[in-house]
Amino acid sequence: MDAKAIVLEVLKKEGEPMSAGQIAEKSGLDRKEVDKAMNALKAEEQIVSPKRCYWTPKP
Repeated sequence: MDAKAIVLEVLKKEGEPMSAGQIAEKSGLDRKEVDKAMNALKAEEQIVSPKRCYWTPKP
């Protein structure tokens, strides 16, 4: 699985908005990998930010 899929899976599994640091901790990925994956997911509009610096999958 690539980093984008892992990040999206962690967000869906937790069911609440998470920061990049929390996602990195839960997924076991490096923070830089998480940031890169999140930037790609944002560009693809697969994740949204309900509050500053926290992300959740797009409903």
